[in-house]
Parts: sequence; structure tokens; C-alpha cells
Amino acid sequence: MCCGSTASAGLINRGNGMIYDTDRNITWLADANYAKTSGFDADGLMTWSAANAWAASLNVGGFTNWRLPTTLQPDAACSVQSGGASYGNNCTGSELGHLFCQELGGVAGSSIITTHNSNFNLFSNIGNFSASDYWSSTDYVNSHDLAWSFRYINNSQNFLFKTYSFGGWAVRTGDVASVPEPGIIWLIGAGLIGWYSTTAKRR
Repeated sequence: MCCGSTASAGLINRGNGMIYDTDRNITWLADANYAKTSGFDADGLMTWSAANAWAASLNVGGFTNWRLPTTLQPDAACSVQSGGASYGNNCTGSELGHLFCQELGGVAGSSIITTHNSNFNLFSNIGNFSASDYWSSTDYVNSHDLAWSFRYINNSQNFLFKTYSFGGWAVRTGDVASVPEPGIIWLIGAGLIGWYSTTAKRR
């Protein structure tokens, strides 16, 4: 029932509160309860709709296009397959499941807070709220009143009513380090112009 047990080289700290996952080509917020610590919400617990809207509104380090994690369905890695739905433990096809099991060394049936590898220390406030689930952005296909979530307390995936209040952990597609900031682009351009001018004068 073990998801993973060793530290992975798949996570890179990009600074400014962002962690890049090379396996999935996605960037996580290092603060797993940023909705609370940023002052957006008193405890970081939100309905599914509110959590999606919050993630979409973020601008962190000049980067937008944040969202909630996605859940793969069906997912052959999950311990339970029923009615076309995949849930239970070891759901590494989903972004939250991959992070918890493969990158953080989570163990099925155990809280990620007590059972993890050294990558856990790259993040802050994991599970720092009274509820034990994080929302996924993915609908439960058999009922649009439900959406997928991931439970950090025992590393399991399930579908729950969207009106429940759970945590939101923002992620965005791509590597934030691969897109230079405008100031850096200007400096590079100015340097090239200076180099060209000096070379032209020498000629």
C-alpha cells in the first residue's frame, strides 16, 4: 500500500514561493494554504466553485493562469475501479495523487504530515486546516453536483459534493523559470546592443 518512499529529483524550488515538478511540467504554489495566508479566506476552506475562482484570480510572481489540480479518470493506478470511476489509494494519475505519492513519499492510510520524504520540506502549510481534503478542478462525470478531491490524511481520492468546504492548492501548467521577466529581457537586449556597437566601432 506504499505510494512512494524516497525523495525525488522531480521537484525544483524556483523561488518566490513556487515549486516546479519536472515529471508533470507543472508549477505548484509552495504554500499549500495560500488562500488563508494571503488573507483571501479566513481558514482557507472553500466550496468547489469558490476554490476554482480563487485559483483563477491569482497573480504570483507576475505569473497568472493558476488553477486547481486535475484528476485523471479513469486511472488504472487507483486501488478502486467501479462504474467507470477510479478512486481510493495510489491514484498517481491525478496531479495531487502524483505529488503526494511519487514526489512527497506519501503512504496509503497514513497522513502526509507524519509520513513523507525530504521533499515535504519544500512546501508549507500542507493540511493546515480543519478539513482533510483538497479540491480538484475535475467534475465527477456521473453527477455535476460532485467533484473530485484528494485527502491528505490518508492519501486517498474520492468524489464529494461541491458545496462542501475544502482546501485549494493552486498549480499552473509549465515552468515559471522558462519565461524570462520583462526586465531580464530588456537587460539582455541592452547588452546585445552594447556589444554590437562596440564590435562595429572596432571594425
